[in-house]
Amino acid sequence: MFRLIVVPLIATLIIAAMLLVLDKMLRLFDFVAREGGPVNVVWQMLANLVPEYLSLAIPVGLMLGILLAFRKLALSSELDVLRAVGIGYRRLLFVPYLFTIGFVVLNLFIVGYFQPMARYSYENLQFELRSGALGASINVGEFNHLGNNMTLRVEESANDGRDLSGIFVRTVSPQGRQLSVSAEHGTFLATDDADTVILRLTNGRLIHNQANFQSPRVLAFESHDLPFDLPQVEQFRGRGGIYRELTLPELLRVGNDPSTPTELRLASRANFHYRLAELAMMFLLPLLAVTLAVPPKRSTSALGVFLSVVMITTFHKICQYGEDVAALGRVDPLIAMWVPFLLFSGLIAWMYYHLAYVPGGQPIGALEKGVAKLWGFIRRLFGRRRLRI
Repeated sequence: MFRLIVVPLIATLIIAAMLLVLDKMLRLFDFVAREGGPVNVVWQMLANLVPEYLSLAIPVGLMLGILLAFRKLALSSELDVLRAVGIGYRRLLFVPYLFTIGFVVLNLFIVGYFQPMARYSYENLQFELRSGALGASINVGEFNHLGNNMTLRVEESANDGRDLSGIFVRTVSPQGRQLSVSAEHGTFLATDDADTVILRLTNGRLIHNQANFQSPRVLAFESHDLPFDLPQVEQFRGRGGIYRELTLPELLRVGNDPSTPTELRLASRANFHYRLAELAMMFLLPLLAVTLAVPPKRSTSALGVFLSVVMITTFHKICQYGEDVAALGRVDPLIAMWVPFLLFSGLIAWMYYHLAYVPGGQPIGALEKGVAKLWGFIRRLFGRRRLRI
């Protein structure tokens, strides 16, 4: 049973996580390119999204791993043999529940601690990209504004931006001193002051002008150092201003603190119950997987696989909607999250009882018959149209 479960479980987990990561990666590359940041920031941002994607992929992987294992036993008639020798579903579910308990504990650490911390790091990287704290690149062929008083244009850039060619620089001091410089080559040099850099220019011409000059002063040079201050970068906020960045104990504390703003308190309570409901649902996944894995006799339909994904996705979306409504204060989170959980629990318990304890019970048998009839009707309908043509 362990071997039957572990292979599809790991495969599904990896595929689901990779699909989510690839979808986000394209948008992150576009975002980083527009902000002019370094490419390696994309991988840092994706790494911070992995805990969130794992929390979504783990229930799906667990469900499909157990379902495909029992489906293989059912289609090969091994399940009938096991039940005939006295091994019932309750005993067969021992190994699936070992997997479930392990993944619930793992997901508890992910959604309770790692995901909020990673979410804050992700928002921090986004902020630093927009503010220029990550060293946004200079766009070649365009006028780049470095701070409030300096404009730089570069025709060519080489050696990762360290060697520049075709340079034009214009600075204006608060006292009205204007300096325009053109040079063939240049390079940036660091100084002892982290907030100041030097632009060393070679083979150029400098024009100096200010209000008390009768005419601008022109100077040709072979080498000239132009120091300038880096633009000040705003500091990122502290963690905890957004409820998604709070750990489970912090959500509980903030949600019950009367001094917390009402909006944050309601959102924290809603998110706390949302995370717990998602974790509690994982304990029902083995029962749901078994009931959807065993098709009616002489049937090889994969309807159960489709229904499993639909049901787990539906519960996830209902919980998300319940969280949004509870965060607005319209419904208590106990009702918004736990009533759907109880309804799903009742449905899953009924399906499992009919499969395990009712002779000939097939919870998805009626659905398979309905789908078969619908498919037959569609085939006959299109068959008649072809004959008419």
